[in-house]
This record gives sequence, structure tokens and C-alpha cells, in this order.
Amino acid sequence: MKEIVRLYDDTCAKRYKRTSICGLVLILLTGLFSVACEPDNESTPASYSTWTHYGGGPEQSKYFEAEQITPENAGQLQLAWMYPTNDEANYHFSPIVVDTLMFVIGKNYSLIAIDARTGDEIWIHTGLQGITRRGINYWESEDGSDKRLLFTLDNSIQAIDARTGKSISSFGTNGYVDMREGLNREPSSIRRMQAMMPGVLFEDLLILGSAPGEGYFSPPGYVRAYNVVTGDLKWTFHTIPLPGEFGHDTWPEDAYKYVGGVNVWSEISVDSDRGIAYLPIGSPTYDFYGADRKGSNLFGNSLVAVNARTGERIWHFQTVHHDLWDYDLSSAPQLITVNREGTQIDAVAVATKHGFVFVFDRETGEPVFPIEEREFPSSEMPGEESWPTQPIPAVVPDFTRHEVTKETLNPYLPEETRKAWLERLDSARSGLFVPPSDKYETIMMPGALGGASYGNTASNPEKGLVYIMSEEYGSVYRLYNVEENRPVLSASALKRIKSLYENQCQTCHGKDMAGAAGPSLTEAGKRLMFNDFKNIITEGKGLMPAFVHVDDRTLFGLYRYMGGTPAGFRFGGEEETVEIEGPVVASGGAEIREDSIRAEAMSDYPTGVEAPEARYSTDYGTEWQGLLSPPWATLTAYDLNEGTIIWRQPIGLDSAYAKGDKSFGAPAGTIRKGMVVTSTGVVFATGKGGMLYAFDAYKGTKLWETTLSHETSGQPVMYEINGKQYLVINSSYRFDQGSYDNSKKPGALPKGYLVFSLPESNSANED
Repeated sequence: MKEIVRLYDDTCAKRYKRTSICGLVLILLTGLFSVACEPDNESTPASYSTWTHYGGGPEQSKYFEAEQITPENAGQLQLAWMYPTNDEANYHFSPIVVDTLMFVIGKNYSLIAIDARTGDEIWIHTGLQGITRRGINYWESEDGSDKRLLFTLDNSIQAIDARTGKSISSFGTNGYVDMREGLNREPSSIRRMQAMMPGVLFEDLLILGSAPGEGYFSPPGYVRAYNVVTGDLKWTFHTIPLPGEFGHDTWPEDAYKYVGGVNVWSEISVDSDRGIAYLPIGSPTYDFYGADRKGSNLFGNSLVAVNARTGERIWHFQTVHHDLWDYDLSSAPQLITVNREGTQIDAVAVATKHGFVFVFDRETGEPVFPIEEREFPSSEMPGEESWPTQPIPAVVPDFTRHEVTKETLNPYLPEETRKAWLERLDSARSGLFVPPSDKYETIMMPGALGGASYGNTASNPEKGLVYIMSEEYGSVYRLYNVEENRPVLSASALKRIKSLYENQCQTCHGKDMAGAAGPSLTEAGKRLMFNDFKNIITEGKGLMPAFVHVDDRTLFGLYRYMGGTPAGFRFGGEEETVEIEGPVVASGGAEIREDSIRAEAMSDYPTGVEAPEARYSTDYGTEWQGLLSPPWATLTAYDLNEGTIIWRQPIGLDSAYAKGDKSFGAPAGTIRKGMVVTSTGVVFATGKGGMLYAFDAYKGTKLWETTLSHETSGQPVMYEINGKQYLVINSSYRFDQGSYDNSKKPGALPKGYLVFSLPESNSANED
């Protein structure tokens, strides 16, 4: 019997809950052991030895199985080769590797296939401004005759032949699928739909989220699956349920006609064995005032398990009821196996923006650790009905702080700034789930950009270990009546807008808006209609990245600052053309109809809908990153067999700043960073300031640290060819503070993709 149990544990228990001994004997006696361990479909177990998805594989674990790089030699990694981007753009892109090919973005938003052994260019498809910013998807047919790259661009889904680099015109209609269709809204009213993240592949389906915007009347963020060959829509999961669907009663009757958001804008994880997709769903719009969406608002802020073939809901859990704080689920659900009190459980763990970790049985949705509904303060805003309770993990500890007080205020703030904040805290309110108000400031910790975000979770799936990058980045909210307080450039507003311009725009557009790396903005507001201006800021254009978290009040002020008036109607300027050297095979992707790009956004409630008396809005208040004492950015390791934190390390430039070195100007952040976890026990992680680390996966000991010539923004990648293991870091983002701009130092490398490996002598020894 012991031998039977050992055989079962070795072959089946990693993927299935351990059955009782009697049940196992019955299986053996009936001759079914050979099939008992097989999943219900023809999928194979997760493979962790390739990197063909954003997070490694469809499970998004960022976990890689190989033997060459170990804790003992991780500090010996050297630059093997690099591929420069050869332009001024800032790229968030995460490469993928298929066989000996690596696919990257560079050269003025070209998609490029390079040899993953040498960096030599194979083909270049130019002119893809507007392509999915953070990654693409790769799919191939069973016989290998069809190999294609799938991505979104200008609200379309497109496909490129991975072998030739040319667009596939048979995909969709003339080479593209319009993402604005099928949303129960007039497509011409939808300005923005494509997500900045790639989708996930399951069999012949591309499962795709969206980023429809965060303002009033944004489109709904339905999750959809498309056939990768034809582009046909195969299923839709209505994140805002339609009449008659489960969850519709958690909204006002007609909310589906005007509420937007409730979208997956980050990483979808798939259990390929079970055929289950796990959707981390974001907040409803408008994020901070919900008088027009009374109720708990399913499936906002929910982890939803759906049948990956049909889109049918299997189970769900809502992490925030009636969200008023923009607490999206924005990190990849981690698919792990835990041993909980002697029982092996295939689980899914999700980390949140507000600093919690929720763990569920992967098949049933039952919590692995207790979760309590706790009471929180009620909203005082007219028409608002905040939810009286919120779910809080009762055993698994949180990974962020939740309040700013005089005692916890950052001691390294300049004395004048610190004094002003001490006075400000006298009238402000801070604490978990304090509703925003128009009568006082609400200081949320973490805020809209805090906690765990995209790319910030990874795991060792078989050991039940989850790694979370997070930052304690606060938001300061104060609601204002949109109609009664149309933004005007008062002295205080002008000061705020100038500060925004200096911090976010001046590097590219010059001190006097006369142009630098970017074009002149002198009187730009007179050349643009406000909606076009807003579209450029929030979605990006050409080499300019998108600035998603800028509220309408600030946008209007910036528009006025640049000379804009409500009468501005022209959309000016053409894309800069840059001649690309190398094996260019195509340009521009599929030609998209002009009416698929332009749209007149929905701006009011539909006729006959009962609407609130007023609309309220707020700044995101994200200009104050370092309100708390350090550390501000951390990497935390959880053992979810026990529900405990086993180690925590600060990352980025926290350590230098905390020691009083003010030359860094501001504390470090980790948003847009990522990591790789190896089967040998190493966690590679990036941090602000061009930092690259290696930590011991079990103890947290720092094994290696180096500073790169440029900032990192993108998911690190690992692959192996002919027994040699490589680590890829996208180091193609400019530093946002000149005081630690490593690109100006002697010996600095150009912007690009850095590929590290062990030196040949070490590799030989390892082999």
C-alpha cells in the first residue's frame, strides 16, 4: 500500500487533490489508474521551460525550469549580447522567445524578429505605432505549418506571420478585427478599447481583455475570445451582466447601458489542464463616485473563473464591493499547489492593489484561508450608497500599510513639505476603505497606483510560494461637482498644472513647450479639439506613452495651459517618418478603416434612464509617492501552504534614499517592474533606478545586484538554447530624474534589450 501511495504522489498529486486510500484502491482494482491521472481534455501539463507568453506560459507564473543558473553562480552573470532599440521611444515591451527566435519592439515601434542566440535581425515590420504596449501573443498549429503573432493596434486585433513578418490578410476582415464591435454600445461612440497588455492563448482561442477608459460612460470591458486563425468571436463574458444574467441584480436595472470599465486590463491566467481561465477584473466607472451604480456591482473587482472554451462562469469572488477607490484586480492570478493541513489543494492566489492576498480552491472557489466581511465607514456623498462591509483575509497577512498618520509620515520629506503635510493631516482622513468626499481630503494608502499591479506577481507553482512586488504609493482624493466646478486656471490650479508639465512633459517637449526630443506644444490647444487632446494624453501617440491616470479636471487645465479653447476643432500633425535600416519586410500592419479610429464618445445618460442629480470627480492625487516612512517598494515572499510571509526585501532606490541621500529626489517605485523565479531557487527582480537583483527564493538573501544604463520597464524573460540559459531585461526606458541618470555615465550602454548569461567557463563547469 505504501508503494501505491508513493506512486500516486509521484504521478498525480501534483495536479489533483490526493484521494482517499480506499478511493485509490478502487481505482487500481478497476484498472483505471492509467486514466485517473489524466485531465478531462487533451491539454498537457504546464511547461515551465519556455517563454512564449508575457508571463512565461498561459499560467503567467514567471517560473522557469532549468539547471544552469543557481544561487551559487547567479552573481557571475555577464552581458552576453544586447539589441539596441535605436530610437528615442520608451518601451514597456516584454519579449517572447520561440525556439531560437526572440520577438521585440524597437526602431520607432517596429516589430522585430531576432536570433535569440546572437541578436541578429531576421525580419522587421515597421510602422506599428499604437501596438499593444507590453507584449504580444504567439500561436502555432499542431503540425507547425501556421505560426503567427497576435496583437492589438488602434482598437483592432491583427495577426502577423511569425516566419515572414508580414500581415495575415485572411485574419478577420482584410486582416483585422474591430474590438469596438459586440459591446452593446454603438461602435462609433467608443474611442478606446484595446488593452495595453497581451491576451492569453488557450488551444485555438485568443482570450482578450480591454482598457476602455475610466471616465463616466466609458464602454464596458467585456472579456472575449477569438479564433486565432479566422478572427471569429467565439465567446463573450459580460463583466457587467445583462438582464436575466447572473449578477444583473447587483446593479441598477439599466446600468449596463451606461456604466463602463469592469475590465481585465492586465494578465489573464489559464489552467490548461482544466480548461479554466481566471479573470482579474477591474473597477466600474466612474471609479470614485457610484451614485449611478448602486449595489455591489458584480463582476467589478472580482476574480472570476470561466470555462476557457465557452466563457461560462464557474465561480467568482468579489474582493471589493461597490468600489470607490479604483482598487482594480491588476496582477496575474497565480496557479499553485499547496499542502494545507495534510491536504493537497490546487489553488489560485490573487494579490490586490490594496495589499491583500486571497487564496481559493482552483476548481470550486472555496477560500483556502478564512475571509471575513468587516464593517467600514459609510459615504457622506449625496446619492452615494457605499457598501457597508468589505472582505478581509483573516489569516494571510497583508503586504502594505493602509494609513498615513503624523507618526508614519516620511521623515525624509523636505522640512517645509513635511510641515505642510502635518497641517494637512489635521483635516484629512486616512485609512482603509474611507470613502472619498467633497468636504475633506481622503488619503488612501495604497492608492490607485499602489499595491500589486501588472507583472508584479510570480510563483513557484509546485511549492506553493508566491512572490509579490508592491509599492506603498498613496492617492489623495477630494471630490468636486463636475457641473458646478468646471476647471479654471486659478493661481493654485496653474501651479499644479505647471508642476505636472515639468514632471511629465518637459523632458520631451521643452521648458517653454518649444520642443526637445518631442514636438513643440506652443498653442497646441488651439490646434486640437479637447476630445482629441484627451485621447492623445490617455492613449499615447507615436513615440509618446499613454498617461492613463490623469483625471478630466487636470486634462482640461493642461488643455487650457496649452492655449486650448472649447472651440478648437482641428487635429493637427502627421506621424514622423523614420527610415529604418535592416531586413524590413512590411510596414503599418493591416490597413484599418478611418472610421474605426475616430469616434464621438458617449457623454450623457441614455434617454429614459434615471440619473443622479450631479456627477462628481476627483484628481487621482498620485503626485505624492513617498508619504510614508521607507521602504516604499518591496518584494515579498509568501508561503501559502501556511499562509505566512517568509521574507521581504526593499527594491529600487529605497535604501539610498532612506540613508538620507537626497540626490535621488524622490523614493523608489516598482510599478512597471517584474521578475523571474527559477526552479533552482533564484528570484530575479527589477527595481526603479535601473536596478537588477537576484535573491535567494527561499531565504530572501541578496545574491547579486547591478545597475543598468537605462530604466527597466517590462517583464524580465528567461529562456534556454542548447543547454545555455539566458536572462533578458528590457532596459529601454529613460530615467525620470536626472540626478541618477545612468545613461550619462562613462561606459553606459545604449537603450535596448540586455541578454545575460553565465561566462563560458562557468557554463562548461555547470554542464
